[in-house]
Amino acid sequence: MVLEKKRNKKGFFTGAIIGAIGGLIGLGGAEFRLPVLVSYFKIPTLEAVIFNKAMSLIVVTVALIFRTNSISINELMEHSDIVINLLAGSLIGAWWAAGKAIKMAGLWLDRIILTMLVLLAFVMLSEAWVPLNGNAGGLFQGSTATIIAGVVAGFFIGIVAALLGVAGGELLIPTIVILFGADIKLAGSLSLMISLPTMIVGFSRYSNAAAFNVLKHEKLLFWWMVVGSIIGAAIGGLMLGIIPVDILTTLLGLILLISAIKTFKHTKK
Repeated sequence: MVLEKKRNKKGFFTGAIIGAIGGLIGLGGAEFRLPVLVSYFKIPTLEAVIFNKAMSLIVVTVALIFRTNSISINELMEHSDIVINLLAGSLIGAWWAAGKAIKMAGLWLDRIILTMLVLLAFVMLSEAWVPLNGNAGGLFQGSTATIIAGVVAGFFIGIVAALLGVAGGELLIPTIVILFGADIKLAGSLSLMISLPTMIVGFSRYSNAAAFNVLKHEKLLFWWMVVGSIIGAAIGGLMLGIIPVDILTTLLGLILLISAIKTFKHTKK
């Protein structure tokens, strides 16, 4: 009982720290949470992905509600074509990837997750030092090319979201800015609108797996981490601007890279 209480407290504090990190850089922080769940709390990889996805669903829902104060629902609905375009690919990608993950050998799942986390780390490092500016009218001038590119991009983002249990904002935001020419602040809210149904699809797919029982076995840890994450995200949001974003993102990108390799280093054997 004492050990369980300590574990739950650790869940709260790690959730708060990761939530604060997410709040500082405008992301959910789920990519940092996955290595912690596997290495620190010793939750098997597939179970950790499901645990992470369930947490991401709650965090994204809360974040979307809070962001409506700065960007109204009406303004978001004016750009519903972007949401629908990317969802057309992400829903399929999430459903397909979750189904594959359930049947995949643990070692191969670890290898794929390691690769994705390393790629996300490099995305964060590149975003820290390369200005993210959208072109007026988007990357392609033709609407057909934009639609096709949106579906393809959404498909791969859905795969990443399903296999890591993340919202996918690291990939969605630059995609929306570059491909559709949207303002970065608007892109942040639109990414949440895309992430939510994408994660629901992946989550429902995982519900058929035996590993889904992790939410029952780790119920207390889950809710302690949820509370910690929400509080941490609020604190991180209030601290926004204290640390230069490019320096913070560089540091976090390096942390993600190191933690991913350290957590899944056995996959190289």
